[in-house]
Amino acid sequence: METKQLADKLVSWIRHKVATAGCKGIVFGLSGGLDSSVLAVLCQRALPRNTLGVIMPCHSSQEDVAHAHQVADKFAIPTQTVALDSIFDSLLEILPTKSTEPAISQLAKGNLKARLRMLVLYYLANQLKYLVIGASNRSELAIGYFTKHGDGAVDILPLGNLVKGRVRELARFLGTPEVIIDKPPSAGLWEGQSDEAELGLSYEELDCYLFSGEASEAVRKKIEAMIASSNHKRLPPQVPDFSA
Repeated sequence: METKQLADKLVSWIRHKVATAGCKGIVFGLSGGLDSSVLAVLCQRALPRNTLGVIMPCHSSQEDVAHAHQVADKFAIPTQTVALDSIFDSLLEILPTKSTEPAISQLAKGNLKARLRMLVLYYLANQLKYLVIGASNRSELAIGYFTKHGDGAVDILPLGNLVKGRVRELARFLGTPEVIIDKPPSAGLWEGQSDEAELGLSYEELDCYLFSGEASEAVRKKIEAMIASSNHKRLPPQVPDFSA
């Protein structure tokens, strides 16, 4: 499918889903990353008068915040900023620390940030009668690279069938600032975090596997292990398969 046709179909799909749900508009997190920037432009095209991008810094990179504002300014996307730094710090003061492993503790804190952001989005969605739209792509969804009940807890996922490389193509077509397209992908959950370093493989390798099943033996095993271990993230809560 040509990129223009893809963009037009996604815009129509978003508009249709909002109407079908009986909602008035759409709200999403605007992080300054590639996926959220592409989503923002699609949402603005779909419902320019009823779109809200929410910038939610939580000890975030100032560069990411600046990129979020850059996208909003370029495409005239209405935004609201909700700073979560103090709320996050207050929670850490009262929450017990159970793990003695730094990596696990870091991940738990990063997931807490993602879940706080989703609280904000659904609060605003309830106030405005909007749908919450997520920016996860097919590559991330396949291996569970998202926070359960965090950025994974949304109403619709317009980019959910697009691998990362296709999202990047769409970004160029839509006119997303090059600085955002070219910077290393990052969830921004802690300083210096990058997606590919955390995953231990590149998006190019992951996309190739998802399209063709082709990968080196080591990469294939890593991806298949991620898919298996994250299966619970892609399913509704499980209930017993028997009745009393």
